[in-house]
Amino acid sequence: MINVKDLSKYFGDIKAVDAVNLEVRKGELFGLLGPNGSGKTTMIKMLTGQIKPTAGGVSVHGVDVLSDPLKVKELTGIIPEQETPPSFLTAEEYLHFVAKIRKLKGFEEQCEWWFSYLDFAGQKDVLCKDLSRGTRQKLMLAQAFLHEPELVIIDEPLINLDPLMQRKVKDFLRDYVGKGGTVFISTHILEIAREICTGMGIIYKGKLVFSGKMDDPAIGDKPLEEFFLELVN
Repeated sequence: MINVKDLSKYFGDIKAVDAVNLEVRKGELFGLLGPNGSGKTTMIKMLTGQIKPTAGGVSVHGVDVLSDPLKVKELTGIIPEQETPPSFLTAEEYLHFVAKIRKLKGFEEQCEWWFSYLDFAGQKDVLCKDLSRGTRQKLMLAQAFLHEPELVIIDEPLINLDPLMQRKVKDFLRDYVGKGGTVFISTHILEIAREICTGMGIIYKGKLVFSGKMDDPAIGDKPLEEFFLELVN
């Protein structure tokens, strides 16, 4: 689903991402882990065609992201780090807007399901600018999965959600992958990866220092936190 070859992004003299090679296969719930400032968000922006790499290549769904970034966006659900639905639309208007762009039929019922499932039906007539950060996060989750894409890429999926909603979203992600979907998340919260991910990569100062399954022999019986700290130290 995702194939990254020698991918690099420099901002002046700063190597935000440095010659990363990475594969994510269909049916994985893959977590890209790293401290703040390690290059996770830059990676996601290159995977989704938001910024161009300095060097290297990346394909998503077999589509070259540099050649056809719009096709990648069409095929993929995307949730950026900062939730930014249009301030002048209500939550319901925004979700309907996304559905129409994606040419979904009978989308009203799907939208109602998401409002109910994520427990924010009472805010669907509220302008996006007046929604809490947690509710905007729910709205962005709904728009990403509305067209039931094979791949969803999420930057910090749970950061603005309360513990009850975090549990619900984690259960949903596991179920989505169990039904054949693929999910790629980035996070600096190790507990999330330990609970739901089947595979992970660890990025530090722009370099991928580990990539493998959660039961990789290199990890062994070590707690994930200990393994992570050994690599980034």
